[in-house]
Amino acid sequence: QVQLVESGGGLVQAGESLRLSCAASGSIISINTMHWYHQTSGKQRELVATVTSGSRTNYADSVKGRFTISRDNAKNTVFLQMNSLKPEDTGVYYCNADVYTANSGTYYLRNYWGQGTQVTVSS
Repeated sequence: QVQLVESGGGLVQAGESLRLSCAASGSIISINTMHWYHQTSGKQRELVATVTSGSRTNYADSVKGRFTISRDNAKNTVFLQMNSLKPEDTGVYYCNADVYTANSGTYYLRNYWGQGTQVTVSS
């Protein structure tokens, strides 16, 4: 079993910064692509940022230049540095990862979600 646990959310004022972390644990062989998603009340989760196993990154237009995604492969952890936060960045941020596990000599690639961490940006 694999678990993703986010941390680092909180309440900040507009213009301030937060750094989110997501640590993966369990019977992990390796982790492929990792993502951060953003969800506000009543809306679908939206992809914010992606980092590949080779550390290539991609961002939603709304966060380009303000957010930076990175990963520490040795610690199975992905980060989201959020600068110049805006009230519209408020919501729950979820970590998502494609993880390779193994069972009886067979490898599996499965997608996992964390439980989410709340970010609130006041104006």
